[in-house]
Amino acid sequence: MSPNPDPRSSPVGYDAEHRTAVGAAEEAGALLRSRFPDGFAARPKGQLGDVVTDLDVAAERLVVGRIRDRFPHDRILAEESGELVGDGGGRTWLVDPLDGSNNVVIGLAVYVVGIALCVDDTPVVGVVHDPMTGRTWSALRGGGAHGPGGRLAAPADGRPVSAAGPLLAWTQGHAVSRDDPLACSLRHTLELRSRRLLQLWAPLVAWSMLARGDIDGFVGYRAEAIDLPAGALLAREAGIALRHLDGAEFGGGFGGPDTGRSFVAGRPELLPHLLDLVSPFSPGTEDTHRAETAPTGPTARRSSAAGTSPWVPTSGHRPGRPSA
Repeated sequence: MSPNPDPRSSPVGYDAEHRTAVGAAEEAGALLRSRFPDGFAARPKGQLGDVVTDLDVAAERLVVGRIRDRFPHDRILAEESGELVGDGGGRTWLVDPLDGSNNVVIGLAVYVVGIALCVDDTPVVGVVHDPMTGRTWSALRGGGAHGPGGRLAAPADGRPVSAAGPLLAWTQGHAVSRDDPLACSLRHTLELRSRRLLQLWAPLVAWSMLARGDIDGFVGYRAEAIDLPAGALLAREAGIALRHLDGAEFGGGFGGPDTGRSFVAGRPELLPHLLDLVSPFSPGTEDTHRAETAPTGPTARRSSAAGTSPWVPTSGHRPGRPSA
């Protein structure tokens, strides 16, 4: 195998990966669309009210198979099946075959397929596909974000925010309890000071809305790792600013404990206002930034501190979906 290009320099060398991800996402989307809303079975997942459907499993099998066929030496982390080990070259695919399973189960057509490729902990390819509309949004690190209408870019002169406040989306990780005091306080503040706070049960839908300019900002508290890189890369390449709650740069990778995956994202001209809303709720610099420098090898595959979830599933362990 040829050496991997430096993901921090340019997207050159990832065209084949991008084509594979787009093709796999769209093929999985066709499968999902053909069986929604009635052609599937669902069962409980865990003890917190989450679900998994046979659509999740079938779409994941398809996507993982396409990636494995084209890039047999790469590591894959998939929502339902966990980890498929690679050769240690630092390349990891993240596969969320059906982001929005809880929506699907109640007949709500708000769900997408998400695929990302990270080199070490840096997202270099991100794809989000909406099966219901057939639309795909994708990004290459340093190469911009694109959708059906062409390149995505924040308007140079910005967009006026309603007098009632910005339109925001919210997500929190599966490990966050419903009575978590920090999450409750942060969400309550956002609800009071925004025009609307969307809780979509499908974070990649919110990321794509943000990249398209449909909403003003997106706030996550201890977000899930599996869908974060694709969404964060799509938003960043569309001109969205991403920060930790304390204002430090947010990389959008999957490494480290979930305490490192609290973020605020928004149009650059709105970022100071958004940071004013969220900065009082920063869990602290040490935990917040640990994910940016966390090891990505086998030694990192340990549970984080009490109250957080492991950063990566071991073989046979299924990572949880976001609870909101």
